[in-house]
Amino acid sequence: MEIRTFAERDRAELYALFERAGEGSPTASLWGHTESEAAVYLEPYLDLAPESVFVAEIDGALAGYLTGCPDTASFPSETERMERAIRKYRLVLRAKPAAFFARSLADLVLAKARRVPTSGDFEDARWPAHLHINVEPAARGTGAAGGLMSHWLERLSETGSPGCHLQTLRENTRAVRFFRRMGFVEHGPSPLVPGIRHGSARLHQQTMVWNP
Repeated sequence: MEIRTFAERDRAELYALFERAGEGSPTASLWGHTESEAAVYLEPYLDLAPESVFVAEIDGALAGYLTGCPDTASFPSETERMERAIRKYRLVLRAKPAAFFARSLADLVLAKARRVPTSGDFEDARWPAHLHINVEPAARGTGAAGGLMSHWLERLSETGSPGCHLQTLRENTRAVRFFRRMGFVEHGPSPLVPGIRHGSARLHQQTMVWNP
């Protein structure tokens, strides 16, 4: 297995990996349209911060990746990226995405009425960097995820970053345990994530932070 930084030749294979890497997790597909989801959670990192993208290669094939940004304030927010994707791909006219966003709106209205906090973007100067990580099911347990995280955190330490944050799901206990092993700790409340379901259960955002 090799952990290395992203190269432009990886782009097509990385898009294919993006589509299959989340299988089995609560966020395998958020709204059922992979191309627009990649436009939110993968493509901007390849275009704007390629030096902060790491890939895990096993037997010559990509098996996992980590996208990161050392300064979240200088990067388009998740909300901005999602709004662009909604417009570009006309998601409100597509059955599965439209159903997702309608459910999200209903969750927001109900949460506001009940005064229940909902998820959102995170910015804090103590933890300016952020990351997303995905490893395909066949590569879980191989050390690929740990290798990707170690390379990213080592880079942050070398550049003098004061800290890093990530956002996962409280119900994704496997991911939470992994991030704890990598030195992250839970931070703040766990608000409702509108629209997302795993089975029929609502899910909650968990912010976690790391300091070198």
